[in-house]
Amino acid sequence: MREWSLDFDRPLEGEDATCSFVAPVRCPDGSPAILKVGMPHMEAQHEIEGLRFWNGGATVRLLAADGELGAMLLERCLPGTTLGALPERDQDLVIAGLLGRLWRERPASGRFRQLSAMMEYWSKETLAKAQSWSDPALVEEGLDLFQELPTTATTEVLLATDLHAGNVLRAEREPWLVIDPKPFLGDPAYDATQHLLNCFRRLRFDPRRTIEDFSHLLGVESERVRLWIFARLVAEPREDWNDQTKLALAKKIAR
Repeated sequence: MREWSLDFDRPLEGEDATCSFVAPVRCPDGSPAILKVGMPHMEAQHEIEGLRFWNGGATVRLLAADGELGAMLLERCLPGTTLGALPERDQDLVIAGLLGRLWRERPASGRFRQLSAMMEYWSKETLAKAQSWSDPALVEEGLDLFQELPTTATTEVLLATDLHAGNVLRAEREPWLVIDPKPFLGDPAYDATQHLLNCFRRLRFDPRRTIEDFSHLLGVESERVRLWIFARLVAEPREDWNDQTKLALAKKIAR
């Protein structure tokens, strides 16, 4: 990383990264870039490989990387405003378009993990908190889906897994670019979940229509998206197992 010879630039406005050190820098030729040093994190383990694979197609470009340090020199998005500045219906269109470009068949080379590996990791964390579950029957149903859904997908693609409006920035090279992908191989229906869960108020108001409309934009089965969202609401690891808002939405979605 030392050979990159970077100069630190003005801090990013509103930067709230929690799992990595992120700073704007200038390269030796004066061009702007982003230095990102990620904390060890199971879900983000293959971010560098994913960015290399996508090679700037819908994502920021990876300019250089130090795999041992988890350090990345990334294309800087300017002006860098997030997709969250747009109404949610407009976000739907952008997210769907980006996912359609990101989803690729299994790479001929690469060590990307199956989505089932993340579900197994989450399940172990959730099971470790079994004494805290407020509704064990719902949690167990979600854990069963974590096992079942990855094995019943008819299509397998390279997923972003954490794509939502906060991870999409306005840029110059393209209107919008994805940052912070966490690549896994698996069911494309899963990739609908994070954006929809971030649109929580709309999802709670009319879950069936919200799921069906976004699934239609993505070209995936709305029933699988519904099941994935239900599973995440009831069985994903969390600090507060008494969040009745999530449980109420899960029960509404389950009808």
